[in-house]
Amino acid sequence: MIHRAIAHVIGLRRAIASRPAIAPRRAIVYVAGAVLAAALAVPGLAAAASGGGGVGSSGGGGIAPNADQTGPVPQPGDITVSASGDGMTIATNASAILRRGLVVTGTLPSADAGQTVQIEVWGPKTKWIWAPVAAGVVAGDGSFSAVWRTNHIGRFSIRAVAGSPGAASASAAGLPAVTVTVYRPSLATLYGPGFYGHRTACGVILRRTTIGVANRTLPCGTPVAIYYQGQTLVVPVIDRGPYAHDADWDLTMATGRALGMETTAMLGAVSLPPTS
Repeated sequence: MIHRAIAHVIGLRRAIASRPAIAPRRAIVYVAGAVLAAALAVPGLAAAASGGGGVGSSGGGGIAPNADQTGPVPQPGDITVSASGDGMTIATNASAILRRGLVVTGTLPSADAGQTVQIEVWGPKTKWIWAPVAAGVVAGDGSFSAVWRTNHIGRFSIRAVAGSPGAASASAAGLPAVTVTVYRPSLATLYGPGFYGHRTACGVILRRTTIGVANRTLPCGTPVAIYYQGQTLVVPVIDRGPYAHDADWDLTMATGRALGMETTAMLGAVSLPPTS
Protein backbone atom coordinates (compact mmCIF):
# COMPACT_ATOMS: atom_id res chain seq x y z
CA MET A 1 0.00 0.00 0.00
CA ILE A 2 2.80 2.43 0.82
CA HIS A 3 4.46 1.70 -2.50
CA ARG A 4 1.18 2.33 -4.38
CA ALA A 5 0.62 5.58 -2.52
CA ILE A 6 4.10 6.77 -3.39
CA ALA A 7 3.56 5.85 -7.03
CA HIS A 8 0.23 7.70 -7.08
CA VAL A 9 1.73 10.86 -5.59
CA ILE A 10 4.63 10.70 -8.00
CA GLY A 11 2.32 10.29 -10.99
CA LEU A 12 0.05 13.22 -10.03
CA ARG A 13 2.40 15.66 -8.37
CA ARG A 14 5.82 15.02 -9.93
CA ALA A 15 5.71 18.13 -12.08
CA ILE A 16 5.32 20.45 -9.07
CA ALA A 17 8.09 18.85 -7.02
CA SER A 18 11.46 20.54 -6.71
CA ARG A 19 13.54 20.34 -9.88
CA PRO A 20 16.68 22.09 -11.02
CA ALA A 21 16.42 25.40 -12.81
CA ILE A 22 12.78 25.19 -13.91
CA ALA A 23 11.55 28.57 -15.11
CA PRO A 24 8.49 30.04 -13.37
CA ARG A 25 5.22 29.87 -15.34
CA ARG A 26 5.00 33.65 -15.81
CA ALA A 27 8.54 33.83 -17.08
CA ILE A 28 7.71 31.11 -19.59
CA VAL A 29 4.70 33.06 -20.85
CA TYR A 30 6.71 36.22 -21.53
CA VAL A 31 9.79 34.63 -23.03
CA ALA A 32 8.25 31.66 -24.90
CA GLY A 33 8.45 33.47 -28.21
CA ALA A 34 12.13 34.28 -27.83
CA VAL A 35 12.98 30.83 -26.52
CA LEU A 36 11.13 29.22 -29.42
CA ALA A 37 13.09 31.22 -31.96
CA ALA A 38 16.39 30.26 -30.36
CA ALA A 39 15.66 26.63 -29.55
CA LEU A 40 14.06 25.76 -32.88
CA ALA A 41 16.38 27.74 -35.11
CA VAL A 42 15.89 26.03 -38.46
CA PRO A 43 17.32 28.17 -41.29
CA GLY A 44 14.62 28.91 -43.84
CA LEU A 45 16.80 28.09 -46.83
CA ALA A 46 19.49 25.97 -45.23
CA ALA A 47 19.58 22.42 -43.89
CA ALA A 48 17.99 21.28 -40.64
CA ALA A 49 18.19 18.35 -38.27
CA SER A 50 18.27 14.72 -39.23
CA GLY A 51 15.04 13.95 -37.42
CA GLY A 52 15.90 10.50 -36.15
CA GLY A 53 18.42 8.09 -34.79
CA GLY A 54 19.70 7.94 -31.26
CA VAL A 55 18.06 5.74 -28.68
CA GLY A 56 15.45 3.35 -29.99
CA SER A 57 12.38 2.01 -28.26
CA SER A 58 10.26 -1.07 -28.21
CA GLY A 59 7.37 0.56 -30.06
CA GLY A 60 3.84 1.22 -28.91
CA GLY A 61 3.38 -2.14 -27.24
CA GLY A 62 5.20 -1.20 -24.03
CA ILE A 63 8.73 -1.29 -22.68
CA ALA A 64 10.79 -3.53 -20.45
CA PRO A 65 9.92 -3.03 -16.76
CA ASN A 66 13.52 -2.27 -15.83
CA ALA A 67 14.53 -0.42 -19.00
CA ASP A 68 17.46 1.86 -18.25
CA GLN A 69 18.85 3.03 -21.57
CA THR A 70 22.16 4.82 -21.29
CA GLY A 71 24.65 6.53 -23.55
CA PRO A 72 22.28 8.38 -25.91
CA VAL A 73 23.95 9.76 -28.99
CA PRO A 74 22.03 12.71 -30.46
CA GLN A 75 22.33 13.01 -34.20
CA PRO A 76 23.84 16.20 -35.64
CA GLY A 77 21.29 18.71 -36.80
CA ASP A 78 21.25 21.13 -39.69
CA ILE A 79 21.96 18.60 -42.40
CA THR A 80 20.66 18.23 -45.93
CA VAL A 81 19.23 15.01 -47.33
CA SER A 82 19.38 14.34 -51.06
CA ALA A 83 18.75 11.60 -53.59
CA SER A 84 19.27 11.09 -57.31
CA GLY A 85 18.27 8.68 -60.03
CA ASP A 86 17.63 8.59 -63.77
CA GLY A 87 19.14 12.02 -64.17
CA MET A 88 16.91 13.61 -61.51
CA THR A 89 18.04 15.04 -58.16
CA ILE A 90 16.12 16.22 -55.10
CA ALA A 91 17.35 17.82 -51.88
CA THR A 92 15.83 19.39 -48.78
CA ASN A 93 16.23 19.76 -45.02
CA ALA A 94 16.00 16.55 -43.03
CA SER A 95 13.83 18.34 -40.44
CA ALA A 96 11.12 20.95 -40.51
CA ILE A 97 8.90 22.72 -38.00
CA LEU A 98 5.13 22.64 -38.37
CA ARG A 99 3.69 25.50 -40.45
CA ARG A 100 7.09 26.74 -41.57
CA GLY A 101 8.36 26.68 -45.11
CA LEU A 102 10.41 23.66 -46.17
CA VAL A 103 12.40 24.38 -49.33
CA VAL A 104 12.78 21.52 -51.81
CA THR A 105 15.25 21.88 -54.69
CA GLY A 106 16.56 19.68 -57.46
CA THR A 107 17.02 19.14 -61.19
CA LEU A 108 15.01 17.38 -63.86
CA PRO A 109 16.39 15.73 -67.00
CA SER A 110 15.11 16.86 -70.39
CA ALA A 111 12.67 19.30 -68.80
CA ASP A 112 11.41 22.33 -70.66
CA ALA A 113 11.93 25.71 -69.03
CA GLY A 114 8.68 26.83 -67.46
CA GLN A 115 7.40 23.30 -66.89
CA THR A 116 5.59 22.69 -63.59
CA VAL A 117 7.10 20.43 -60.92
CA GLN A 118 4.88 18.94 -58.23
CA ILE A 119 6.31 18.18 -54.79
CA GLU A 120 4.58 15.13 -53.33
CA VAL A 121 4.75 13.62 -49.83
CA TRP A 122 3.94 10.09 -48.63
CA GLY A 123 3.38 8.71 -45.15
CA PRO A 124 0.80 7.89 -42.46
CA LYS A 125 -0.71 11.38 -42.60
CA THR A 126 -1.43 10.99 -46.33
CA LYS A 127 -2.84 7.48 -45.78
CA TRP A 128 0.13 6.02 -47.63
CA ILE A 129 -0.55 7.69 -50.95
CA TRP A 130 1.53 10.32 -52.72
CA ALA A 131 -0.13 13.71 -52.15
CA PRO A 132 0.88 17.00 -53.84
CA VAL A 133 1.81 19.72 -51.34
CA ALA A 134 3.72 22.32 -53.35
CA ALA A 135 4.68 23.26 -56.89
CA GLY A 136 7.63 24.90 -58.62
CA VAL A 137 8.73 25.88 -62.09
CA VAL A 138 11.68 24.45 -64.01
CA ALA A 139 14.37 27.01 -64.82
CA GLY A 140 16.36 27.15 -68.04
CA ASP A 141 19.12 24.95 -66.60
CA GLY A 142 16.66 22.25 -65.50
CA SER A 143 16.70 23.21 -61.83
CA PHE A 144 13.63 23.80 -59.70
CA SER A 145 12.70 25.08 -56.24
CA ALA A 146 9.45 24.83 -54.30
CA VAL A 147 8.28 25.51 -50.74
CA TRP A 148 6.08 23.18 -48.73
CA ARG A 149 4.23 24.99 -45.95
CA THR A 150 4.34 22.01 -43.64
CA ASN A 151 0.78 21.29 -42.56
CA HIS A 152 1.30 17.91 -40.85
CA ILE A 153 3.70 16.54 -38.27
CA GLY A 154 5.34 13.17 -38.75
CA ARG A 155 7.89 11.44 -40.93
CA PHE A 156 7.42 11.71 -44.70
CA SER A 157 9.00 10.67 -47.96
CA ILE A 158 9.24 13.52 -50.47
CA ARG A 159 9.66 13.37 -54.24
CA ALA A 160 9.35 15.68 -57.27
CA VAL A 161 7.16 14.85 -60.27
CA ALA A 162 7.06 16.80 -63.55
CA GLY A 163 3.60 17.86 -64.63
CA SER A 164 0.31 18.88 -63.08
CA PRO A 165 -1.18 17.25 -59.96
CA GLY A 166 -2.22 13.67 -60.64
CA ALA A 167 -0.03 13.43 -63.72
CA ALA A 168 2.35 10.91 -62.13
CA SER A 169 2.33 7.53 -63.83
CA ALA A 170 3.53 4.09 -62.76
CA SER A 171 7.05 5.14 -63.76
CA ALA A 172 7.01 7.69 -60.93
CA ALA A 173 7.44 4.82 -58.48
CA GLY A 174 11.15 4.80 -59.26
CA LEU A 175 11.70 8.53 -58.72
CA PRO A 176 14.31 9.50 -56.11
CA ALA A 177 12.85 10.43 -52.73
CA VAL A 178 14.16 11.72 -49.41
CA THR A 179 12.87 11.36 -45.85
CA VAL A 180 11.88 14.38 -43.75
CA THR A 181 10.59 14.69 -40.18
CA VAL A 182 8.20 17.52 -39.31
CA TYR A 183 8.14 18.50 -35.63
CA ARG A 184 5.51 20.32 -33.57
CA PRO A 185 6.82 23.19 -31.38
CA SER A 186 6.21 22.11 -27.78
CA LEU A 187 7.00 23.20 -24.24
CA ALA A 188 9.03 20.66 -22.27
CA THR A 189 10.13 20.36 -18.65
CA LEU A 190 12.77 18.21 -16.93
CA TYR A 191 12.40 15.75 -14.05
CA GLY A 192 14.38 13.19 -12.11
CA PRO A 193 15.90 14.34 -8.79
CA GLY A 194 13.71 13.18 -5.93
CA PHE A 195 12.24 10.31 -7.93
CA TYR A 196 15.28 8.17 -8.66
CA GLY A 197 14.76 4.59 -7.58
CA HIS A 198 10.98 4.78 -7.98
CA ARG A 199 9.00 3.01 -10.67
CA THR A 200 7.34 5.17 -13.34
CA ALA A 201 3.76 4.79 -14.58
CA CYS A 202 5.15 2.62 -17.39
CA GLY A 203 6.98 0.33 -14.99
CA VAL A 204 10.48 1.71 -15.53
CA ILE A 205 12.73 2.21 -12.51
CA LEU A 206 13.86 5.82 -12.86
CA ARG A 207 17.62 6.32 -12.52
CA ARG A 208 20.03 9.15 -13.25
CA THR A 209 20.92 7.50 -16.55
CA THR A 210 17.38 6.66 -17.68
CA ILE A 211 16.55 7.95 -21.16
CA GLY A 212 12.92 8.69 -21.91
CA VAL A 213 10.06 11.15 -21.83
CA ALA A 214 6.74 11.49 -20.03
CA ASN A 215 3.52 12.26 -21.86
CA ARG A 216 -0.06 12.36 -20.66
CA THR A 217 -1.65 10.20 -23.38
CA LEU A 218 0.84 8.38 -25.63
CA PRO A 219 1.16 4.63 -24.99
CA CYS A 220 4.18 3.47 -23.04
CA GLY A 221 7.08 2.72 -25.34
CA THR A 222 5.96 5.06 -28.14
CA PRO A 223 9.07 6.41 -29.89
CA VAL A 224 9.25 10.21 -29.81
CA ALA A 225 11.61 12.22 -32.00
CA ILE A 226 12.92 15.36 -30.28
CA TYR A 227 14.67 18.29 -31.97
CA TYR A 228 16.50 20.83 -29.81
CA GLN A 229 19.10 23.39 -30.82
CA GLY A 230 20.36 21.49 -33.82
CA GLN A 231 20.35 18.07 -32.13
CA THR A 232 17.84 15.28 -32.62
CA LEU A 233 17.16 12.17 -30.55
CA VAL A 234 14.51 9.44 -30.50
CA VAL A 235 13.44 8.28 -27.02
CA PRO A 236 10.57 6.14 -25.64
CA VAL A 237 7.62 7.26 -23.55
CA ILE A 238 8.34 5.89 -20.07
CA ASP A 239 6.00 7.82 -17.78
CA ARG A 240 2.87 9.96 -17.44
CA GLY A 241 2.96 13.74 -17.19
CA PRO A 242 3.79 16.58 -17.11
CA TYR A 243 1.09 18.21 -15.02
CA ALA A 244 2.38 21.77 -14.68
CA HIS A 245 3.47 24.78 -16.73
CA ASP A 246 1.08 23.71 -19.55
CA ALA A 247 3.98 21.60 -20.83
CA ASP A 248 3.51 18.79 -23.34
CA TRP A 249 6.58 16.71 -22.46
CA ASP A 250 8.67 15.90 -19.42
CA LEU A 251 12.20 14.76 -20.28
CA THR A 252 14.35 12.76 -17.88
CA MET A 253 17.43 14.64 -16.75
CA ALA A 254 19.64 12.24 -18.72
CA THR A 255 17.68 12.99 -21.89
CA GLY A 256 17.94 16.71 -21.26
CA ARG A 257 21.69 16.49 -20.69
CA ALA A 258 22.16 14.55 -23.91
CA LEU A 259 20.45 17.34 -25.84
CA GLY A 260 22.04 20.20 -23.90
CA MET A 261 18.71 21.21 -22.34
CA GLU A 262 19.12 22.50 -18.77
CA THR A 263 15.74 24.03 -17.96
CA THR A 264 12.14 24.31 -19.19
CA ALA A 265 12.35 25.12 -22.89
CA MET A 266 10.63 25.01 -26.25
CA LEU A 267 11.63 22.16 -28.53
CA GLY A 268 10.32 20.22 -31.51
CA ALA A 269 8.69 16.85 -30.88
CA VAL A 270 6.68 14.25 -32.77
CA SER A 271 5.63 10.68 -32.01
CA LEU A 272 6.68 8.11 -34.58
CA PRO A 273 5.08 4.85 -35.72
CA PRO A 274 6.25 1.84 -33.69
CA THR A 275 9.38 0.21 -35.07
CA SER A 276 8.17 -3.29 -34.30
